[in-house]
Amino acid sequence: MTKSAAKPDAKHKLLDAALSVIRTKGYSATTVDELCAAAGVTKGAFFHHFKSKDELGVAAAGHWSEITGALFAAAPYHDLADPLDRVLGYVAFRKALLKGGVPDFTCLVGTMVQETYETAPAIRAACDLSISSHAATLEADIEAAMRDRNMSPTWTAKSLALHTQAVLQGAFILAKAKGGAEVAADSVDHLTRYLELLFSSAKTNRPS
Repeated sequence: MTKSAAKPDAKHKLLDAALSVIRTKGYSATTVDELCAAAGVTKGAFFHHFKSKDELGVAAAGHWSEITGALFAAAPYHDLADPLDRVLGYVAFRKALLKGGVPDFTCLVGTMVQETYETAPAIRAACDLSISSHAATLEADIEAAMRDRNMSPTWTAKSLALHTQAVLQGAFILAKAKGGAEVAADSVDHLTRYLELLFSSAKTNRPS
């Protein structure tokens, strides 16, 4: 058993704390002292691993991508035969994650980039990488669904994959404004209907 598996080190504790505290309070309102308290480490330990809160913010975006990447890679929608079903299954999986309080299901990088896109370029870039890389995991299935249905649209699989993230991030904003997951779930349902309609009129090559 590795050291990290047996007992998280101070750096890992701080990154885990960042995921929770920043989603609850926002990036700007989160202090180094609060992160240290939530992680159960000293301020000296913080500055041993990170030169500044912004440096931690960049690392937290990468940590978020690792955790969520593993979650989505293991999700059951990947086992579906039809690529469109896999895309719709992804959206259904996102809806199933809308549980608990607003900080429990909203996106760390979406939260951070809204506050830092002009003031912290390194964090903005890290958040862009996280969101865009996650969107890219949908592109192959979207492209396969397009091929199956002989589609040659003016839009691309990449643009549609990014659009799914635009809807989801907007849903999180509405959940924050309304104080609960119901409005976000409604937005995800609308996304499902949009995707179904987008592909419904196209001819499929799949055998019946």
